[in-house]
Amino acid sequence: MEEETQPKVEVPCYFLCPISLQMMRDPVTLPSGITYDRDGIERWLLTAGTCPLTKQPVPADCEPTPNHTLRRLIQSWSALHAAAGVERVPTPKPPIDRARVAELVSRIAATSRTTAPQELLAALRELRDVVAESERNRKLVAAVPAAVDVLATVFVASAATKAESVAVCDEALEIISSLQLSEQCLARVIFETNEALVDALVSVLQRSNTASRAHAALILQNVTAAMSPSRLVSLPEQVFGEVVQLIRDEVSKAATKAALHVLVGTTSWGRNRVKAVDAGAVPVLVDILLDAPQRRACELALGALDRLCGCAEGRAALLAHGAGVATVGWKAFRVSDVATDKAVRVLRSVARHAATPAVVQEMAHTGVVGTLCAVALSEYCAERTRERARETLRRHARAWRTSPCLHHHLQAMYPC
Repeated sequence: MEEETQPKVEVPCYFLCPISLQMMRDPVTLPSGITYDRDGIERWLLTAGTCPLTKQPVPADCEPTPNHTLRRLIQSWSALHAAAGVERVPTPKPPIDRARVAELVSRIAATSRTTAPQELLAALRELRDVVAESERNRKLVAAVPAAVDVLATVFVASAATKAESVAVCDEALEIISSLQLSEQCLARVIFETNEALVDALVSVLQRSNTASRAHAALILQNVTAAMSPSRLVSLPEQVFGEVVQLIRDEVSKAATKAALHVLVGTTSWGRNRVKAVDAGAVPVLVDILLDAPQRRACELALGALDRLCGCAEGRAALLAHGAGVATVGWKAFRVSDVATDKAVRVLRSVARHAATPAVVQEMAHTGVVGTLCAVALSEYCAERTRERARETLRRHARAWRTSPCLHHHLQAMYPC
């Protein structure tokens, strides 16, 4: 005898969230009067400041109002139809509010000024759990006045003190790294800590804790991006040494990308190119290209090489690497348009400023000249990239045009 199946229960339309079209578990109402499931509308408001249905603007500090009556109806209905397979809807946990976050921040500030590290650690862990819960909470913490400043002060102080403060340092670091902070906010923190923030991040990068090093790398990326040129030129050499070591250690893909962003963003200023070259950045970047990682990592590595080859020390380091020039040439056309442009820029710099007879011959033997010809003739490359390739080819036409390493059909189309 066939088993009797339960009839499918149709969910009342007014129980459905207009965004997900699923039954609401925590219905909340906007000032527009429309009710949504909390999770769906909070995700929506992170990127759009309007009510999805009415398109009315919603203030950034708006807290949707819980619709308790509708939630109880949904709970009663789901309990009534539990035998038909409808999942019961539990009473949702009340979301944390701004006042609670402000109280936690005040506790952290107060205990940081006392000799009670355990109380400080407990408050930090409580705040860490809050930010780990949702994007809404992270946004709320970042918006509470003085929250970021207090966390940065605690982090800087604990990073510079004894080993027993390591746990405090790590907790503050993890919280800060999880927040989406504006450049204005970071610039203010940098100013208020008088650059001690960078020193604290360097001290964390020198430790063996991989999770903390990864968090420090992400913060360092954002901090250097928010720095003014006058501050970037005074970055200590240790920054570049630790960033290069972070890439060598392959702590994580996110940490490697953050370190590459730091190299790209800081090496246009002052002697930072030379500092990075002295730290061993060039061979590390070439090795990244040889390992054929993700597209974005290749683009960033080539972007950093383009910066470093803007100085004689960088070009010398690239030529000293046995596969340096060949690897850069090989990546053109094989990754992306951005990577091709950066690779051509590096090769043009070498051909313009470091082209000894041996280097010119190496570029022909390793296929770099053929790659430049292909770029110059390609309809898929940007015109400025093609012009850089043509300029490089014209510079050494006498040596390359008739080279036996160049395919005959490329010799016939060699740019004049």
